[in-house]
Amino acid sequence: MPTARNAFTAPDPENTDPDPTPRTDPNPAPRTGRPAALFAGRRIRAALVGTGGIARGSHLPALARLAEEGETEVVAAVDIDADSVERLCAENGIPYPYTDLDRMLGEQRPDLVSICTPPVLHREQTVAALRAGAWVWCEKPPVPTLADFDAVEAEEDADGGPFAAIVFQHRFGSGPRHVGRLLAEGVLGRPLVAHCQTTWYRDAAYYAVPWRGRWQTEGGGPAMGHGIHQMDLLLDLLGPWSEVRAMAGRLVHDVETEDVSTALVRFRDGALATIVNSVLSPDEVSRVRIDCERATVELTHLYGHSNGNWRITPAPTVPEEEAAVWRDFGVDVPSSHLEQLRELVAAMRAGVRPRSSGADGRTSLELITALYKSAFTDTTVRAGEIRSGDPFYTALHGGAPGWAPETTVPGEEASV
Repeated sequence: MPTARNAFTAPDPENTDPDPTPRTDPNPAPRTGRPAALFAGRRIRAALVGTGGIARGSHLPALARLAEEGETEVVAAVDIDADSVERLCAENGIPYPYTDLDRMLGEQRPDLVSICTPPVLHREQTVAALRAGAWVWCEKPPVPTLADFDAVEAEEDADGGPFAAIVFQHRFGSGPRHVGRLLAEGVLGRPLVAHCQTTWYRDAAYYAVPWRGRWQTEGGGPAMGHGIHQMDLLLDLLGPWSEVRAMAGRLVHDVETEDVSTALVRFRDGALATIVNSVLSPDEVSRVRIDCERATVELTHLYGHSNGNWRITPAPTVPEEEAAVWRDFGVDVPSSHLEQLRELVAAMRAGVRPRSSGADGRTSLELITALYKSAFTDTTVRAGEIRSGDPFYTALHGGAPGWAPETTVPGEEASV
């Protein structure tokens, strides 16, 4: 009888695979040769792990769109809930539903595995997929700790993949591409001051879902599960940070994690930034603002952005003709899972590391870990100081009094 230990929607020990007959593709993709040759002239064979809202609303539509363009095909889906995975497959023409990840990987041998499960499962599922030779596209937050992230990265094949990329779709689209180019070219002048804001609202019903608000299963509070998108975008635009000083509070919700945090961050080039993450804010907004020597760039949105969400305000001394060039974002390509998936598939075909994987994917998790350490220890934390042996390396609460679960031994959550 197949097990369901590697998939998740709602635990149910009575669920079993409704059809025990092996569902092996009669013509599985060969697992030999470098990626450029491996994927040449054929579609990328993808599989979904988890069939909840993020899979149905974001991952599957992106995969389906690329399938229409001849790039991908979804060959299988996995979930611990047999009814859910059977229904998803029937509704979307996916041939093979599973309740066991290992069995699916062994029988279908997908090229790409899209992971849409709670964070506590990400490390185990990502490692399983990488060991099976599949590239991974894992929903944020990536994994609960830096120890987990480093364990995943150790399973990658640096010589052409497979690699594991994290879903950071706010980096992708015409807006961040245009602004990133302006910053890289230096035409806006040196970045000086920045603000990163994720102020959302979540009520008690949101936290009634058992895995939310708990260190072991969600990894962290709004800094980890909500603000990570805007912080990742800020880091993608401004580059490496050098130190952080933070505070966190548990002001409303009866949870283990924080429900609000603030931080001051110094970047390596000297720019200073403020970061606010909250689930207590009825007037919801996501915002990134960067004040440079010659212009202010501001993005204001909620869950996704297009060209119209960006605003560039030049300094008084900037000629209008030059400012007009800055404000021309070109064809509007909104941020989306689809845009990130396009780039990921291109990286697979080229056999190169995709963005938001490896060190590039780790940077926002390191900043969040430092934010928690600073808040819970009342110290300034510098980039690179949290490594093996530091209690925050293996648990984002770091065993700090008043924050660590009373029954938890510091560091035990490194194992999933």
